[in-house]
Amino acid sequence: MNYGQFLQMIPEFYLVLILLAVFAVDFIAHKSEKKHDVLYAVTVALLAVLPVRIAFLSEPAEAFGGLYVASQMANVMKVILTVGTLIVVIMAQPWLKTVKKYEGEFYMLVVSTLLGMYIMISSGNFLMFFLGLETASVPMACLVAFDRLKKQSAEAAAKYILTATFSSGVMLYGISFLYGVTGTLYFDDMAQRLSQSAFYTADWGLAIAGMVFFFSGLGFKLSLVPFHLWTADTYQGAPTPVTGYLSVVSKGAAALALCIILDKVFGSMFEYWQVLLGVVIVLTITVGNLFAIRQSELKRFMAFSSISQAGYIMLAVLGNTDMGAVALTYYVLVYVVANMAVFTVINVVEHNGGNTQMACYNGFYQTNPKLSLLMTLALFSLAGIPPFAGMFSKFFVFMAAAGEGSFLAYFVVFVALVNTVVSLYYYLLIVKAMYITKTDAPLPTFRSDGNTRLSLALCTAGVIAFGVVSCIYGWIAAAA
Repeated sequence: MNYGQFLQMIPEFYLVLILLAVFAVDFIAHKSEKKHDVLYAVTVALLAVLPVRIAFLSEPAEAFGGLYVASQMANVMKVILTVGTLIVVIMAQPWLKTVKKYEGEFYMLVVSTLLGMYIMISSGNFLMFFLGLETASVPMACLVAFDRLKKQSAEAAAKYILTATFSSGVMLYGISFLYGVTGTLYFDDMAQRLSQSAFYTADWGLAIAGMVFFFSGLGFKLSLVPFHLWTADTYQGAPTPVTGYLSVVSKGAAALALCIILDKVFGSMFEYWQVLLGVVIVLTITVGNLFAIRQSELKRFMAFSSISQAGYIMLAVLGNTDMGAVALTYYVLVYVVANMAVFTVINVVEHNGGNTQMACYNGFYQTNPKLSLLMTLALFSLAGIPPFAGMFSKFFVFMAAAGEGSFLAYFVVFVALVNTVVSLYYYLLIVKAMYITKTDAPLPTFRSDGNTRLSLALCTAGVIAFGVVSCIYGWIAAAA
């Protein structure tokens, strides 16, 4: 084996170095009073360098005979995922101070999960993809259970592990069908054999079944309906920073991976998976919105919001056009900053005498006007209200879906547009609670710590700037 090929995997290699560095610092400084500050500084500094390294110095690469394929679009998504992870690490500091003994483990689990996501989106082979998926899923289950003394956290982790195990089994079952009928696990070779005319009369039924099982397995990771039932309980029970991480970063990696595989491997089966995807999108957006309206607990509310947002992300894939991957990546970028802003506010309120019930935010503007304003901007972006970035991201996914020009695409876009009005209503329920609803006992005034302010500053800048600074979209489009 030519071990020099590992040099083509620079982003993944760098993450391994971060893991080793965090482990070394945690081991050496485990009895030091400054352990928290040193671990935080090392992790943030190393993670902050990585997006710059990938954005400006990484080129498309291939290694190990096509097992690893890092396209320019994959590198763009790696930058977005790393920025999202960096925001999670920064916003988690108020909570990590309560679990100081285990904060080194938290950083290592977060970086391990990110490493798995990198491998997922740079796979050229189903075996490599599955290894990346499991590398991301196992540490994520540990993160969900991180509040080990809380019953809800343990219950959330159990549900996540059970559904992840089942979804992985379903996915492997589908991959085994595909391998059985094509004789290969490489994306390019499988696509070539599926497109051969002689194949249509032989094992086409097994190929369709394999594609459906694979889609179903990945649908669990994306919380697409009807594979979403674990989401609300897991989001509610997990620590708030982990919930934010689970809702944005893991979804972005799974969405781009699904987009790449559907286009590259199953392009010749477009007429089949377009119908499947169209039905799932309609169900996902509608069910997510309707159940979000009924929630009074904010993390469950954001869980159903994220289910709906997953449907919007998949709209970009529906048309199978050149614009699809660009629209999907841009949507994930905007979704990361908007959703993380909301979870940052939830996290700081939770650690300053509040809880995650929506009633806790009644009259919030009276005592904490700045946090209320930033929460409102993020919610407006999630709802797609102009001039915030969320409006532009929704516009681009609608255009990508409608670009295919079929009746199904137009119908799904119409349903998504109607549901956008519904989503505006339930996001405004939080705004109403903060600004209009009266209460005799609002949360007391408190001052956010510096890490929270930094996280909110980064997210708010993204919510405002990403929609009007055209070079951001141009950078993503150039990668495609």
